[in-house]
Amino acid sequence: MNIQTKIIVLDDDPTGSQTVHSCLLLTRWDTATLREAMQDPAPLFFVLTNTRGMDPVRAAEVTREVCQNVSAVLQGLAGEGITINPILVSRSDSTLRGHYPVETDVIAAELGPFDAHFLVPAFFEGGRITRDSIHYLMVDNKPVPVHETEFARDSVFGYRHSYLPDYVEEKTAGAIKAQQVQRFLLSDVRGDCLPRLLSLKDNVCCVVDAETQADLNNFSRQLKAAAGQGKRFLFRSGASLLTSLAGLPPQPVAATAMAEYVRNGKPGAIIVGSHVKKTTQQLEQLLKAPDILGLQVDVQQIPADRANLLRDMIRQAEDAHRKNLTPVIYTSRVEQVFADQQTRLAFGEQVSAFLMDVVKNLPATIGFLISKGGITSNDVLSTGLALRTSRVVGQILPGCSVVCCPEDHPRYPAMPVVIFPGNVGDENALTTAYKRLSRKE
Repeated sequence: MNIQTKIIVLDDDPTGSQTVHSCLLLTRWDTATLREAMQDPAPLFFVLTNTRGMDPVRAAEVTREVCQNVSAVLQGLAGEGITINPILVSRSDSTLRGHYPVETDVIAAELGPFDAHFLVPAFFEGGRITRDSIHYLMVDNKPVPVHETEFARDSVFGYRHSYLPDYVEEKTAGAIKAQQVQRFLLSDVRGDCLPRLLSLKDNVCCVVDAETQADLNNFSRQLKAAAGQGKRFLFRSGASLLTSLAGLPPQPVAATAMAEYVRNGKPGAIIVGSHVKKTTQQLEQLLKAPDILGLQVDVQQIPADRANLLRDMIRQAEDAHRKNLTPVIYTSRVEQVFADQQTRLAFGEQVSAFLMDVVKNLPATIGFLISKGGITSNDVLSTGLALRTSRVVGQILPGCSVVCCPEDHPRYPAMPVVIFPGNVGDENALTTAYKRLSRKE
């Protein structure tokens, strides 16, 4: 019997591939597409659910649909003598925003039972570490507990605790008490924890420390050993765990050489949807760079004057391209205040739909596209470019993936697209990515 291990990542926005390469990103999850990914030679693939941009009910529905199709494909392949041992990862934000425990509960119900589910939010390239079960964001080389950052004040996914057992109790509304959470400290992660992993049962919640990639490399080896002895684990993680689980060699084209993928050496376009503070700082620096033209979208005008606004934006982008400039199309920077979560999400969908209509009508000869923001990037891949699958070729900066459109794309064949999370990199990072692709470094 042919038994293979495949890491299946349900990614709530498209930035989870930010530490790996050569694998498929799926923006569709019909059984034919999932089957193709299951049989791809890469050790992992990502299903881009975009659930972070949805309300909890819709997030649960989408997650359930993916899981049911995954189950059907696994059963179908098993009937053909191909047994796949899946490692299931719910990849989410390394600053603890997202639909937890909604997504892990659905995965457990549809694809379980599991012996444990692990919270592993570390993401080293973005300066996120976990120590003594407290999750930190490194700011100016100093660890700041994440509940003290802007991310904890998110209007949809806010939280009060950086100590992960308390975070779990808060997010599960007491269904899992803090004292029930098993803590894997640095001493455990760096030592021999296999006997403990083998003793886990009943989908117990575990939180995991990690300060370096080596910590997760050691822990992942033991996780795989336990899985090899029949244990079934589910993961809710940041991107760095995937690096360890996949164990890939270095990417084929170096970060500094990504201009090799640019089509005909042409200038590109940049879409900026994220409004977090870091993105705004990066945008300010980018607008000072050579051969850049900033085009601001006043989001408050979209409901009343959409058609004229869109026509004007497309015309200005075409004009910039003719002049060998790179247009930067960005949303106005003031975050709107809404009466409730549903209204906020609906307005966000309106803004995104507008940006995607811009993407669909960018000049067909642009050399590259940079998409800034997680939900924005998901919409660029699934709606703006209408991709069913794309392949990650590597990272242009730590935490910033480059994917390529298929060769047969009707408008942008083989175009490289940078998936640039909102909260990654220093203030010059967006400018660096632009300069690398346009050979202006």
